[in-house]
Amino acid sequence: MKIFRFTHGPVEPTALRAELADPACGGYASFEGWVRNHNEGARVSGLEYEAYEALGSREGERILGEAVERFGVLRVACVHRLGELQVGDLAVWVGVSAPHRDEAFRACRYVIDQVKHRLPIWKKEHYANGDSGWVNCERCASAASAAAAGPGPHSHEHAERHPHGR
Repeated sequence: MKIFRFTHGPVEPTALRAELADPACGGYASFEGWVRNHNEGARVSGLEYEAYEALGSREGERILGEAVERFGVLRVACVHRLGELQVGDLAVWVGVSAPHRDEAFRACRYVIDQVKHRLPIWKKEHYANGDSGWVNCERCASAASAAAAGPGPHSHEHAERHPHGR
């Protein structure tokens, strides 16, 4: 079983974990990514996530399928928040159930790393001083173009630019 989805509401880890329960699995691992109060020396008061949802969902499902194939896990899920989030909110959750712990740990790490690098998700941080800025959007736009074109290497450049040219 694999589940990837975006949500505009809160992520509920307890319910998601229950969906991954399987008597054939002895190992479970999860990752929770929370909104922190700082980034690169600036105090963050909150943030917004935008995504190209149709493409992101397809690529998210592809990533989960790769985790199943590479690590032999039986159940894997990932949920990513969109919209406005506050400091401390849960932004992304990954959970994996596998016959053994090593596969669960490795697959969980693989999923979050690939989601961060390949999905067309854009983050706008709001700072305590009233400013705001889009973070790493050049990399996300490049990944979206690469994902639409098919498998291949993904750009890892970091430039702050709004994905829609604003």
